[in-house]
Amino acid sequence: MSALNQPQFQDADKAREYLESLRWPHGAICPHCGTVGKHWKLEGESHRPGLWKCSENKCREQFTVTVGTVFERSKIALNVWLQACYLMASSKKGISAHQLHRTLGVTYKTAWFMAHRIREAMKGDGGMFGPLGGSGKTIEADETYWGQKRNRAKGQAMHHKHAIFALVERKGQVRAFHVPNVTGDTLRPILRAHASHLSTVYTDEHGAYSKLKYDFVEHQHVAHQRDEYVRGPVSTNTVEGYFSILKRGLIGTYHHVGEQHLQRYVTEFGFRYNHRTALGFTDEQRANAVLKEIAGKRLTYRRTYSAA
Repeated sequence: MSALNQPQFQDADKAREYLESLRWPHGAICPHCGTVGKHWKLEGESHRPGLWKCSENKCREQFTVTVGTVFERSKIALNVWLQACYLMASSKKGISAHQLHRTLGVTYKTAWFMAHRIREAMKGDGGMFGPLGGSGKTIEADETYWGQKRNRAKGQAMHHKHAIFALVERKGQVRAFHVPNVTGDTLRPILRAHASHLSTVYTDEHGAYSKLKYDFVEHQHVAHQRDEYVRGPVSTNTVEGYFSILKRGLIGTYHHVGEQHLQRYVTEFGFRYNHRTALGFTDEQRANAVLKEIAGKRLTYRRTYSAA
């Protein structure tokens, strides 16, 4: 049976019940005051399905499972939202807004907005908290370039492209960032914030990494300019593998990504990498991980959108 034939993808009420079980495993949580308790479920004929009333005397607000989430006040059926989350979570190289609009039966503009809201949820992934690496563990760091900048200020190689910086723990997770430039002043603080100082760090010979020996237990590099790509355990092949997936998706699926949205696309690929099959995640678990992170990330678009 197709995964999308499951009840939560076919019926809005089943989708709401499924989302409640994921977000509220220990009972309904009021999004207005945060109280977890015996809230009242309003089931009269005048109330829409899934409506609750807070039991806290100082609150008494009404709410549903979508209040305070990227799904709030959406006219799109909740089961369609769940389908979109599943498709984006299970597509290794991404799924375009045009493909979503054809598959889900919504307009292209609606599909574009849905995709960006789901990417916003992906950035709240619980795996993004805490430093990568640790004692006895290895982190690889590298940079790559994408697209064309509007203002092509000269001064260094690849000045006309957008820079993406990533650090990957071997057999672990990735953190990736759209950065303004590739300098020590930009990259070193990111490494110090997201990697344990007990880690071993491998990079290429770029000057931005020259002072990492002061921040980590060990720092070694390979000299790509001399055609050195592996020296014993020292290489950046893992992080370059992540970049290959990212670029194949950007080039083959999305084709064009605006500068203002690039970080969200980078986050999307990072989310799937952090929940990949090699780490024990199925497509369903990956989609559920998205749904667990939809709170507090509501997006509204008032400006004219740019296709991507």
